[in-house]
Amino acid sequence: MKIAVFPGSFDPITIGHVDLVRRALPLFDKIIVAVGINTTKKYLFPHEQRMEWLRQVFAQYPNVGVDAFSNLTAHYCQRIGADFLLRGLRNASDFDYEKTISQLNHIVGGGIETVFLIAQPEFSHISSTIVREIIIGGADASPFIPKEIEIRLKP
Repeated sequence: MKIAVFPGSFDPITIGHVDLVRRALPLFDKIIVAVGINTTKKYLFPHEQRMEWLRQVFAQYPNVGVDAFSNLTAHYCQRIGADFLLRGLRNASDFDYEKTISQLNHIVGGGIETVFLIAQPEFSHISSTIVREIIIGGADASPFIPKEIEIRLKP
């Protein structure tokens, strides 16, 4: 069984994240959207809220699971039997960063492969960081987030 993990903070999940998972579905038997828990990082939205959003957004996809993990992503993948990491690339900066991380994960994770999908042009400008700034600034973030969570996106 080909299992991929799509790790992230998803603070909040964006339409770019959803597009990436939808496009990757034909490549894998199962995709686990996994929220990394980093106790040193400050999040805008609480962990349980982000988990609930992911469950809502991917409820209609039986081969998409939602989970959380702490510590190293590669170790989490080993623990659940995933041989692939799924990552999105929006630009050259993403590539440089993700390339290094994928090489480290390959070593630490006993050969885990990272599969990169390039963001569709209509989503390449969207990031959780930008969406958080829009929300903090009091503007309408609905064009950038899945419709399933639009009405609940108030910090």
